[in-house]
Amino acid sequence: MEKITIQGRKLIMLFQEYKLKNTNLRNRVVMAPMTRNQSPGGVPTDDVISYYSRRAKAEVGMIITEGIEVSHKASSAYPNVPRLDSDDAQEGWKKVVAGIKSHDGAVIAQLWHCGGFRKLGMQPNPDVPGHTASGLVKPGKKVAHEMTLEDIKETIDAYASDAKICEQLGFDGVEIHGAHGYLIDNFLWEGTNIRQDLYGGSIDKRSQFVSDIIKAVRDNVSDKFIVGLRFSQWKQHDFEAKLATTPEHLKKILLPPVEAGLDYLHSSMRRFWESEFTDSEENLAYWTKKISNIPTIGVGSVGLDSDFIDMTAPATPTSIDKAIEDISNQKYDMIAVGRALLSDHEWVLKMKEGRLEDVIPYTKDALMNLY
Repeated sequence: MEKITIQGRKLIMLFQEYKLKNTNLRNRVVMAPMTRNQSPGGVPTDDVISYYSRRAKAEVGMIITEGIEVSHKASSAYPNVPRLDSDDAQEGWKKVVAGIKSHDGAVIAQLWHCGGFRKLGMQPNPDVPGHTASGLVKPGKKVAHEMTLEDIKETIDAYASDAKICEQLGFDGVEIHGAHGYLIDNFLWEGTNIRQDLYGGSIDKRSQFVSDIIKAVRDNVSDKFIVGLRFSQWKQHDFEAKLATTPEHLKKILLPPVEAGLDYLHSSMRRFWESEFTDSEENLAYWTKKISNIPTIGVGSVGLDSDFIDMTAPATPTSIDKAIEDISNQKYDMIAVGRALLSDHEWVLKMKEGRLEDVIPYTKDALMNLY
């Protein structure tokens, strides 16, 4: 530990043990969920198993898997994304979990419904269109199927069923993907949810869908099983969009799902070092923690000198002083690392030892290849 010179005590706090519900993490560094498109037929391959195991061995505290498509007819929008709805897929995930656990890692399965990003002709179920709250994928653009109450019930049931499968496979918990313009975020955003029923209109009604999902998941798993939610202000197709323009507005959005039974929140930012609201220097993760009073993960280009507008663009390793300060000052509890862990699976070890100069820079090759 002699090489640790950046606020010595504070850096140690980032890398010391942390307890999330009943799960002990060896440090507060989380591997962010990143789509890899390397699971043909929805089945994780041996390369996928090794990919996760390699990072657990290199002391990532908690791994959140790439998005796993929820077992619903309209959840898919991208090729070779893993699923849970076959024996082969479940066996693949069982091996992923075993590989991570063999290195004393913790692992959360991210459950993902792509919503309006799905188009007719996509596999599986090519006759099924994308599903959204009001048929909109962006304000004024109605190109998807407006979900009926029966569609909503089927989707909620799918999340609950898949969460139970994840617990049976040995995962420590699930994370509900509610960010980036996908289905749940589509319900949360007033720009795309113009329903006039239980699931739309006011802020609290726009939160009803995700709250019902969390309640159903919580009721279908054990008390020790972790249930988290990832959310964002920005969307894949609108980086400037916001769910909330003030902390008070954010509180109205977040408290219903928190009260439904969440164990943590995962605040997705493009640049974690930027402030979120006018008249405050604090980021979204800070406000999430302050409002919810539950464990919070911050993420957004950690350890790199540029954000991910272009995922193929190279990025240089950079200091994590800001993350160190925020964690040490208890502004939030954990920090998630994405692209930096794609390019260098030993990122945690190198940063822990103060070897920034040894970290492998991020390039397009890290995105295209699974290692």
